[in-house]
Amino acid sequence: MTSPDPRTGRDTGARPDADPRPDADPRPDADPRPDDGPRPDVVIGEDGLARPAWAASDPMMREYYDTEWGMPVRDEQGMFERISLEAFQSGLSWATILRKRPAFRTAFDGFDPEVVARYGEAEVERLMADAGIVRNRAKILATITNAKATLALREKGGLVDLVWSFQPGTTPAPRTVAEIPTRSPESTALSKALRKEGFAFVGPTTMFALMEAVGILDTHLLGSHRRGTSGVWEARGPGRSRRDGRPDADEGRRQG
Repeated sequence: MTSPDPRTGRDTGARPDADPRPDADPRPDADPRPDDGPRPDVVIGEDGLARPAWAASDPMMREYYDTEWGMPVRDEQGMFERISLEAFQSGLSWATILRKRPAFRTAFDGFDPEVVARYGEAEVERLMADAGIVRNRAKILATITNAKATLALREKGGLVDLVWSFQPGTTPAPRTVAEIPTRSPESTALSKALRKEGFAFVGPTTMFALMEAVGILDTHLLGSHRRGTSGVWEARGPGRSRRDGRPDADEGRRQG
């Protein structure tokens, strides 16, 4: 996250059917600090490990980067949580959401989609009064909508299989933050597919950030110690998948 992070702006409360951050850089590797001059893309820490600048100073962000970001998420509840938090992050820095994540988990019953899908007006008002989370009615309602859509998807193979079906045959191999894209044909197709299934706050840029966060893409910089550690992608070269590097039979589906 090298220029001012567009996600640190005021929460605009965009409509649930709109891409909540069409021009924003949604990646956690966009620097969450104010722009105070040039910084290197990769910083060598006191432990000798190379990380992007956004993960090099804040202990919370460093821990998240070292242990979680980009690692595969293959369970329904985990995927629903990630989709929910990506929506809440719209207009804010990821650091803000990460600090509030324990409160989010408590407020949303651990992001159990079966529980969240039953929320009514009383739960919405409870959440709107909870200072520990982002109190945005449109995003809260979208989370409930997405919980219901998650349950409905079980009859079609489930949320996890749908999201992972949009894994491309190759992943970016960026040397600098500027080389990391903010959306792709696959994230656009995933956005369309989820919207078709009734999901909200799942625009192409938001879905690209999700794909990075859950391991579907590896956008770790080539100089980072985390590059290629997910087990999904090769560490070097053209960024090919470790399965065989070729798109599978679902490629047409992923391209939309």
